[in-house]
Amino acid sequence: MKQKVLNIGIISYQDYKKRSLAIARGQYRPKSDEPKIWFESLQSMAQVLSNENQLLLKTILERKPESLKELEEATGRSSSNLSRTLKTMARYGIVKMEKVNRNLKPVVEATDFSVQFGLYADGRR
Repeated sequence: MKQKVLNIGIISYQDYKKRSLAIARGQYRPKSDEPKIWFESLQSMAQVLSNENQLLLKTILERKPESLKELEEATGRSSSNLSRTLKTMARYGIVKMEKVNRNLKPVVEATDFSVQFGLYADGRR
């Protein structure tokens, strides 16, 4: 699989809201290298990219399961737990769920992560 880096930003909810409104009003145009995915805190990012979930991504890459059932067997995690985790990861663009016949097949979309954050999210220095 080709390596894909996902740019992640950490920004407070208030700053994210200000940024989104400025974009909507045409007052701010995001640069191409800015993160497309935003978390409110390092803790919320750490929950999604926990060691357990990184192991899950590696398992998907190595075993290439054709269904959630196969992934459940490979990891020992319950299907409800896997389903919830994969839905969250899909929301952030880390995985995608492809419909193959009647099964949902997990596919890893991002293998590397670049995180940006700072004390001045609005660009002031």
